[in-house]
Amino acid sequence: MLSQLPFFASIAFGFISWGILTARYIWPTLRILPRPDALAPVLVLHSFRFIGWAFMVPGVVSPDLPSAFAQSAARGDVIAAALALLSLLLLQSRAGVVVVWIFNLWGTFDLLNAFYQANRGGLVPGQLGAMYFVPTVIVPLLLITHGLVFRILLQRQSEHSIRESRLPA
Repeated sequence: MLSQLPFFASIAFGFISWGILTARYIWPTLRILPRPDALAPVLVLHSFRFIGWAFMVPGVVSPDLPSAFAQSAARGDVIAAALALLSLLLLQSRAGVVVVWIFNLWGTFDLLNAFYQANRGGLVPGQLGAMYFVPTVIVPLLLITHGLVFRILLQRQSEHSIRESRLPA
């Protein structure tokens, strides 16, 4: 366990660093934008989740990487990337909001499932090879931005409802 401390510390630092950046710079900008404009940059970021396919590329990861983890992570990330792109295409429509909800639920579940699968499969950080940066740098950002999407969706819905209830009938 002590040999894995740098890995878990790196994940913690990723969450702390991205959390500070998000709280100070990203959220103050996004919270004042209309919903589609606030969601678009986050969806573009998540469209890069195709990078998860690299979990299945020999030589990028160790041959000892549990295949159940690699396949689940790769598939989940590619589906999340496709849903992010579909959300971007439909963002201005009512259907777009539904697809964003689907994307965000799927993407959040996928990342949490990857942590579960890694733990269940006894993943050792060295098995990640060049993909070591994904759970230490990218996953914290992705989870934080999933939280932002939930906040934008919920905030904008409630603000929209309040504004509509104030309009004369």
